[in-house]
Amino acid sequence: MRRAERKALGEPPFSRHVTRMWPKRADEILESGGSMYWIIKGVMQARQQILEFEEVRHEDGIRRCGIVLAPELIPVAARQMRPFQGWRYFEQRDVPPDLTDISGDIDPAMPPEMLAELRELGLV
Repeated sequence: MRRAERKALGEPPFSRHVTRMWPKRADEILESGGSMYWIIKGVMQARQQILEFEEVRHEDGIRRCGIVLAPELIPVAARQMRPFQGWRYFEQRDVPPDLTDISGDIDPAMPPEMLAELRELGLV
């Protein structure tokens, strides 16, 4: 929807999330192909690769960080997580695997909350 809005305004049709804080490790994120992970209803469920950071200024004149994201949402192994504001950096061992990388009999119709709870119990 946002890409269509941008296109209608004659702007490049890309996904962008605007936040007030600029990442301290921006170069590292871009060099490693870092992603933004989406927490929905208390469950980390998907990620989008970060393509670039751009300065955004709103009417108030305050500098903000525009995080330009790849259009694809990549489902990840569901993990219960409290929502947070600000930047969180994962160590490689803590990065949730993409669902396409997980082998097994996981039913794609299983609610993410249930899958996250089963994963926390060590059953999946």
